[in-house]
Amino acid sequence: MRGILINLGKMLLAVLIAGLMSPANIFADSPIWAPTALADLINEGLVQNKEIQSLEAQMEGLKEEVPFAGALDDPRLGLAILNLPTDSFSFNQEPMTQKQISIAQKIPWFGKLDLHSKRATVKVIRQKAILEAKRLELAKEIANTYYELGFVGSSLKTNKRLTEIVNQLLRVAETRYATGRGLQQDVLQAQVELSKLLNEKITIEKRRRTLTDRINGLLNRDSFMIVEPPSDLEMISLKLNTEKLSSQALQKNPQLRIKQTEIDTAQIEIELAKKDYWPDMDFKFAYGQRDEDRTGRSLPDFVSGQVVMNIPLWQKTRQNPKLAATLKAREAAEKSFRSLSKSLPYRVDAIVTEIRDTQRNYKLFTDVLLLQADQLARSSQAAYEVGSLEFNTMLNAQIRLLHFELQADNYLFEIYRKRAELEEVLGGPAQLSTTGENVITNPVPAENQ
Repeated sequence: MRGILINLGKMLLAVLIAGLMSPANIFADSPIWAPTALADLINEGLVQNKEIQSLEAQMEGLKEEVPFAGALDDPRLGLAILNLPTDSFSFNQEPMTQKQISIAQKIPWFGKLDLHSKRATVKVIRQKAILEAKRLELAKEIANTYYELGFVGSSLKTNKRLTEIVNQLLRVAETRYATGRGLQQDVLQAQVELSKLLNEKITIEKRRRTLTDRINGLLNRDSFMIVEPPSDLEMISLKLNTEKLSSQALQKNPQLRIKQTEIDTAQIEIELAKKDYWPDMDFKFAYGQRDEDRTGRSLPDFVSGQVVMNIPLWQKTRQNPKLAATLKAREAAEKSFRSLSKSLPYRVDAIVTEIRDTQRNYKLFTDVLLLQADQLARSSQAAYEVGSLEFNTMLNAQIRLLHFELQADNYLFEIYRKRAELEEVLGGPAQLSTTGENVITNPVPAENQ
């Protein structure tokens, strides 16, 4: 299993390194599927969001570190005076007195620089995955808020229609009461319902303002702007293949790629720890210039060279513990990777189940319950007008019809919200087969429009 994970990490490096140095084409489109209006909001958020900008800047900074990590240390230049007598401080008194210039270069053990470069590259890949995960999270948050705003818009429309219906019924009740065929309590009940609807409207408008503020905040706008809620979403029957979606999540989920880079980093640290058992070398070359002696005899200059290396003598307290620590780090990273790999298919299955159940609920309401509620509302109103039904029963039938329509809207928006949640787990737009049902949000019988 460990060999598979290591090979997977190498393949991941090979695929992603090519695109790391060309930031202009990164994340050109919305990370998740979205209608045009929502896609515009998401793209605005991805450009303006400060946390996204911070992560992008961090990634660019890590890219700059890649060549630095694989480079040699700067050579060291030395200037020295050797064997200068202190009684005269004369440069021609002693033959061994010399003025020396030297240059030294530290050379790490073979392969260390390449490993440092790889480690820096893996950091870039990890940061890129973190950035992608944040973009997906932001897109999902904007989408969820947008769809919730759409449901609030439907709630306001339902509240308005219900207010118009109750006003109409109030006029009927007042007429019946004035002619002695109705009860005063019918008039009072209609007035109470109108007051309740007014209070509900205030609450809904408050919720709409809160959601609009949230979208403006996610988009980092300088001032408040009105966000038009979706009003023309169609019911799309999603053909969900759990096995294919789980496979997509395992391939593209950015959180899983982050875990993979942790394994890659741990493996590189292991290789570096093993190379610490071998010495780094420090090469030094020096040129020593000598003056003529007191007799005028010319003295030859000196050339010197040396190699200094560290001796891994204290392995029990240095190299061995470091290697053991890196092995434990890799084990922890592999366990974390396997844990997420196992949990992703279950998360996908749970969301798919919710979408399927919500689609069935929506179909039940639009195909059955709305028709039945509409028939009940019309028959109740007809019965009340001829005096064979109580006002309260008739009013409840009208309210139930509109509440059923609102619940159908809620199911529709929930399907869109769950799709956004699913695509965050998948790491991008879902590869779905869809069949349009052409069922428009909030279907209203012609008689009630």
